[in-house]
Amino acid sequence: MVTDWPRNVPGTLDAAVQLGEAIQAATNGRLRIEVSAAGEVVRPFETFDAVAAGLADMYHSADYYFESKSPGFTFFAAVPFGLTAQEHFAWVRYGGGQALWDSLSGEHGIKPILCGSTGSQMGGWFTNEISSAAGFRGLRYRMPGLGGEVLRRMGATVVNVPGGEIRPALRSGALDASEWVGPWADMALGLHEVAGFYYYPGFHEPGTALTLGVNKGIWESFSPSDRRLIEGIAAGEFSRSLAQFNANNAIWLTRLRDLRTVQIRRFDDAVLRSLVQNSRDVVAEAGAYDSHARLIAENHGAFRTSIRDWSDVAERAFLNARGLD
Repeated sequence: MVTDWPRNVPGTLDAAVQLGEAIQAATNGRLRIEVSAAGEVVRPFETFDAVAAGLADMYHSADYYFESKSPGFTFFAAVPFGLTAQEHFAWVRYGGGQALWDSLSGEHGIKPILCGSTGSQMGGWFTNEISSAAGFRGLRYRMPGLGGEVLRRMGATVVNVPGGEIRPALRSGALDASEWVGPWADMALGLHEVAGFYYYPGFHEPGTALTLGVNKGIWESFSPSDRRLIEGIAAGEFSRSLAQFNANNAIWLTRLRDLRTVQIRRFDDAVLRSLVQNSRDVVAEAGAYDSHARLIAENHGAFRTSIRDWSDVAERAFLNARGLD
């Protein structure tokens, strides 16, 4: 298993290792998975190609890293102002997402499986205050996926560097801002030591999903029972990783507040409205790029409309009520 995760950051590589260990334990060692960190076997962001070519058996990553092949891949990782983690799981499993994903990845010889989630992310680290939408102009900002294209529309210069390179880039001035995940993983990278402002919400990644991509020839060599077993374990790892990120982000957000060295800010409403407007355009254009992206975007959009009504009267209403105490 090749991954796009550095060794010095908790959560993401841990999720890959634990997925491999769970599969090995469930098969009594009959299936053993060797996990490599980013750059150890293939360069970061080349994991998909390695699996498609048969140079590796499987990858663990976030599919927005592969948007150059089709914008359709980004819908299976994160979409600006899209689905929360639980909504995304519901879409893939019960809203028609998996069949569309199978078709898209299958053209590259890969079987995709939902296997993890980082949950809601933060908007990012900034070396300077962002007081208006104009503050994005000229920023050198690290952000992958459709969120990066939104920032380009806002006037930012968007780059995509591996996680292990973010801290030195912020320190040197090669980057002015960067997102990664949330307090737990971000502080492990030391981002709080090189940027003084930490903004939320993470408009670009409301519930980032992680993918297990298996070479199709390898996948088809497994017995039906092994395929079912792997899919079940991956589903369990989705829930486990989401719980782990939520629990640890809560702990590390408190620690970050206690340090009093970083200003934790909410993007103001004017900035968020501008992000919403640009996000609509970007998602619409991504959904019109090719036939796969069109079908995926239409299905994703219809599910988002449907689930939004329920989420508003269920979780949003409860969270608003809880805030009254």
